[in-house]
Amino acid sequence: MSSYPLQELASALDGVDVTLDPRRIRVKSRDRYAISPLLRDMLADKQADAVVTPKTLDELKHVVSTAVRLRIPITVRGGGSANYGQSVPLKGGIVLDMTAYSGIVALGNGTIRARAGTLVAEMDLAAKATGWELRMHPTTARIATIAGYVAGGTGGPGSVAYGILRDRGNIAAVQVLTMEEQPRLLELTGPDAQLAHHTYGATGIITEVEMPLAPAWPWIEALVAFPDYLQAVRFGVSLAQQTGITRKVVSVQEWPVPRLIQPFAPLVPEGHSICSTMIAKGNLVDFEGLVAAHGGTVVSTAPEGQGPYGAPIWEFVFGHALFQIQKTDPRRSVIEGFFRAPDLPALVERVHAKVGHYGPMRMEILRVGGDVVGSGAPYFVYENPQQMADLVLAMQEAGAVVSNSHSSNVRSVGKKEITPRDLAFKREVDPHGLLNPGRFEADDSADAKFAIELPTDQWDKRQA
Repeated sequence: MSSYPLQELASALDGVDVTLDPRRIRVKSRDRYAISPLLRDMLADKQADAVVTPKTLDELKHVVSTAVRLRIPITVRGGGSANYGQSVPLKGGIVLDMTAYSGIVALGNGTIRARAGTLVAEMDLAAKATGWELRMHPTTARIATIAGYVAGGTGGPGSVAYGILRDRGNIAAVQVLTMEEQPRLLELTGPDAQLAHHTYGATGIITEVEMPLAPAWPWIEALVAFPDYLQAVRFGVSLAQQTGITRKVVSVQEWPVPRLIQPFAPLVPEGHSICSTMIAKGNLVDFEGLVAAHGGTVVSTAPEGQGPYGAPIWEFVFGHALFQIQKTDPRRSVIEGFFRAPDLPALVERVHAKVGHYGPMRMEILRVGGDVVGSGAPYFVYENPQQMADLVLAMQEAGAVVSNSHSSNVRSVGKKEITPRDLAFKREVDPHGLLNPGRFEADDSADAKFAIELPTDQWDKRQA
């Protein structure tokens, strides 16, 4: 039985799409957190009391004003593609479904602006019609909303060239609505746009996002096989360092991942690791020369989205790869290691020697703060939390830094650089603590505590 005045809420929001239907509430109170065996247990009993779907800005303001007056918390939801359970309400209340508040607002001068519920793929398609494209996008671009990506994402395809969302210049502007009885629209530009990034909707309700664009290229997806995993890593790092080869994806997966990802199995020779890539068509000859120099074999090439594996190759990399693997072996899980060193392949080799027995390793090659870095860990068969904690410690001992992809608040995940400005902004836009409560509070002691915490690192160490 809810402690919130739901009937009063429904009456006050007459004319707005409000549902108290338990089945719809259950669906909208879930995202993709079940990919984590820990979150699967920790969030199993969490759900909203109502789902509200505004279609206009006036409706949204009315919803916010009413929720504040009645002191009902709001958890904002986009496409539900998150892996950390960010859009699962920890304290009930309203799930604010933003998918109906969508559409391109402006396109030109090297940027694209859209309403919160616009699909990332739709923005990319609109930009490509003008000869431009998003610099980066999530692997879930076909279902993820732009506000959800900014509020909970990190990087993705394109990050090997342009870095991640927190790198300066990668979010042009964010418009947010404050959680007040008289809600205000705030325009955050430049570095201030980061105030809304990776806070899981706890620092204002994102209403519009403006993203920078890059020249669109005719992309060729290429799958490259190597007899040795570390050989594939060295190739991936070298490719990422090339200034003359335009690339969008560099993702290394150790054997037997090509067998666990079923659509890749017919393409990759037995025992071979792979590097999944996207290369600008005009650079293909130079790319093939680099492959040969590193002892690799190109086993598949195709225009973007037309490969023999049935989906864009960017749906087989980053966090999306685990979804593909779990179709074959649902016991598999992964943690998120961060690799940064002057000799990146040597660091990967040290960590691999320490933890390779846990399972085959992945390694996404990307840029952070201008440096070529790696993000990866073994795909291991999950047994218990202690096993996962032991893996974290082993990777740290070998020189990697590990964030917590099996937690569900901003601080414990460890990817957000939290400054005094972030805390002041949180207090300003959410004075009553009603936005996604428990996920990111101005007072860290008020953050939700989960039954299992891993010995992972925070962003300040990731940047060291």
